[in-house]
Amino acid sequence: MRLKKAEARFIEWERVCRVATAGAGGWPHGVPVCHVLWNGKIYFGSGNDAKKVLNLRANPRVAVTVDLYSDAWESLKGVMVQGSAKLIEKGPRFRKIRQLLYTKYPQYPREAALDEKDSLIAEVTPTRIFSWGF
Repeated sequence: MRLKKAEARFIEWERVCRVATAGAGGWPHGVPVCHVLWNGKIYFGSGNDAKKVLNLRANPRVAVTVDLYSDAWESLKGVMVQGSAKLIEKGPRFRKIRQLLYTKYPQYPREAALDEKDSLIAEVTPTRIFSWGF
């Protein structure tokens, strides 16, 4: 499933998204993450022992929500992507996405560096897309 241009621009522009996962036991887990959109997929980095990563290893289904709240509800805007996650643990693809994250978030290398020894990149391929306010 492909994002519409307006949805893709919105996801690219926004600085944070929320990731929802559930492990084998089915308990939901939601966290904010810094993300990039590249070639129609959403990417985010993480420590390889984080709860979201453990959940994705057990169950690759994921939901990512990017939204903009306003007290003027007619201005609410957002995109929810449901999809499947692949974990990229090392190699050229890891380094490419890490550089995209470092470019979007210049503080990333000094505040939460992603290293192939203890970090990974999650790649979310959309299978369903729901948006509002566009």
